[in-house]
Amino acid sequence: MSGTKDLVSIYDEAPLNWRYWVSLGLGIATTIFDFFDFFIVGFLVVVLAPQWQLTFGQSSIMLMSAGIGAIVGALCWGALADIWGRKKLLVAGVLLCAVASGSVAFVPDGAWVLFSVLRFVVGFGVGAAAAVGMPLIVEYTPTRHRTLITSAAVIPVSFGILAASLSAAALLQVLGWRGLAALGFIPILPAIAIVLIMPESVRWLVSRGRIAEARATTARFFGLPIESLPLPAPPPASPASASFRDLLADPRRLWLTLLVWFSASTANYGVFLWGPTIVALLLGLAPKEAAHLFVYVSLSGILGRVLFTVMPLRIGRRRSGEIMGYGIAVTLGAAALFHDQFAAGWPLFMIMIVLGALFFDGGFSNIGPYSAEIFPVRLAARGVGLAQAANGVGKIAGPLCLALIAGTGNFVSPRATADAVMPAFLFLAGCGLLLGLAFTFLGVETHGKALALTDAPPEADKASAQQAVPARTSLT
Repeated sequence: MSGTKDLVSIYDEAPLNWRYWVSLGLGIATTIFDFFDFFIVGFLVVVLAPQWQLTFGQSSIMLMSAGIGAIVGALCWGALADIWGRKKLLVAGVLLCAVASGSVAFVPDGAWVLFSVLRFVVGFGVGAAAAVGMPLIVEYTPTRHRTLITSAAVIPVSFGILAASLSAAALLQVLGWRGLAALGFIPILPAIAIVLIMPESVRWLVSRGRIAEARATTARFFGLPIESLPLPAPPPASPASASFRDLLADPRRLWLTLLVWFSASTANYGVFLWGPTIVALLLGLAPKEAAHLFVYVSLSGILGRVLFTVMPLRIGRRRSGEIMGYGIAVTLGAAALFHDQFAAGWPLFMIMIVLGALFFDGGFSNIGPYSAEIFPVRLAARGVGLAQAANGVGKIAGPLCLALIAGTGNFVSPRATADAVMPAFLFLAGCGLLLGLAFTFLGVETHGKALALTDAPPEADKASAQQAVPARTSLT
């Protein structure tokens, strides 16, 4: 057995110490703050649409510009992270998102174009951080714990959405829309902590043939003497750089990634970015009251993420993905068909959105790590970058669908919104159906399987990782 495999085995069989948990916590914190920055725009547009006399087209550009940025950010950062490493690019992505999001507070009145440009940079940062952060968390985590911990790591993302809803409900009247936007600077703090605390991915270092750095990182991470860790007998040559063409080697994996992430993102962002405006206009509510109602949607999403963290342990990631897709189709389809009906004084549209959040938000606990698991470590950031690019397309398609159906030149108004809700939400339900079918016909199972370092089957690396580790090495 080569020393390279010994080193990966040592890392994979190690106990989870305080360094692991702190690093995991920082990775999760950046995701929470990034999603707060991304979703707060839905509540800003509720205020700005009437104040600035925006059309559906202008409002949609403000909402979907971040989605365009996310496509570019995910593809660029995914490629760079497979070449240059995970940690430094994660920090850069978080900082870009924070600076751009907070700077929205200084946009002059009526400057919706400048607003949209800054939101593009916010999306670039979110896409960049997501393309790096999830592979880093997946690569940090031992195989025996990966399904549970990496799925659970996605649960707190909903707290970013919840924080956006609660902040809008509690602080919008106090701080105004500019003060609310200025909260976007907060992620600068965890970015600084990442620089000081988090290590580079050992699996990535090994996949790049940088064994000396991998040994040093493993020794620091577990507090071991570096001489207790093995060296390969000849030092491995540095592998050729991967390219996006390598992602085409497995068309099934490629199409599964694209379909799952486009469908999930379109449904999720269509609801969350237009939802507050739709509810406010259909029910005649103030922006603050609409924000209060969306707190329930956020809470349902958190519950759904817990559900989709536990579910793959019992039925696997593939079956869980099917349930996510078909659940979206049923709930958002019902929201479309019964959007003007009430049950016991409650609007059925809102009830279906709350139930739907179990799937269109909760299911991300399953598909978030999945996109990093189905690609080898050598290509993982590119694979997740591809997933986040599809995610970015969904961020555009979600808010754009209502605007196109209502007519982009129409002003945001109750009548135009009511006419567009049913066809728009039937489209979102169709996205859920597509997601379910993608898992049914293209899905592969990753639960319990070791990560592949190269393009070899994951089972091959798992078999190697389970070979004997030198008895003299202690990880306690």
